[in-house]
Amino acid sequence: MRMSQFLVFFALVFSLSLVSCSSNETIDPNSAEGLFKSAEEFEKAERYDEAITKYGEVRHRFPYSKISVDAELKAADLQYKREAFAEAQQAYLNFKDFHPKHPSIDYVTFQLAMSYYSQLPDTVDRDLSMAEKSITYFDEVMSSFPNSKHTKEAREKKEDTRKRLASKEDYIGNFYFNRKKYESALYRYEDLLENYPGLGLDEKALFRASFSAYKSGQIDKGGKHFQKLKERFPKSSFISEIQKTVGTNEKR
Repeated sequence: MRMSQFLVFFALVFSLSLVSCSSNETIDPNSAEGLFKSAEEFEKAERYDEAITKYGEVRHRFPYSKISVDAELKAADLQYKREAFAEAQQAYLNFKDFHPKHPSIDYVTFQLAMSYYSQLPDTVDRDLSMAEKSITYFDEVMSSFPNSKHTKEAREKKEDTRKRLASKEDYIGNFYFNRKKYESALYRYEDLLENYPGLGLDEKALFRASFSAYKSGQIDKGGKHFQKLKERFPKSSFISEIQKTVGTNEKR
């Protein structure tokens, strides 16, 4: 009988201890931690709008809490994750301004660059105004955080962005060239050669710059670009085309 009473007493104590532990682990849903946990649950369920709202509540209700900074970065990441790149861009920019010494500032800078990069159109005939901004922050990742795990990708994305900008100049140059607006075409090809060399467009750009210069009466410029074409691409088929166009003086 005594053994039975002891077992009942032990079971009661054990149950109470479990309840006590459970109570101690309960998080107040109105606390910073509780709101953050609620936001994480929404995020796991891919309910991103609600998650962003909850992370925002953490920031606004507990602005001096350490977890508030985590919530701010989480909200920025979610904007990027749901492909709201303009909103992500602003969120990362704000975070960078307010927390310049944050341990993950290399990641934030890279994500800021990627937010601009992700807004670039698929074709070069459209607006590429975000390109220069993305390059600015890709450069910052490479120069300020050379050992960051994001540096390699920043370099690759910068190169791709520069190729897009070079293709844009080539596209506009070709537009004028095909319409025999040679002075405008020359300006674009020279810009391409000066700012985006070595990206696979130099040979044609030198040919068309030379051709456009001759056609617009800028003989000295035409000769300069033609000489560079011969030096850099001695086997280019464009050489004979220039020679046919401008006469025997350029055959030497």
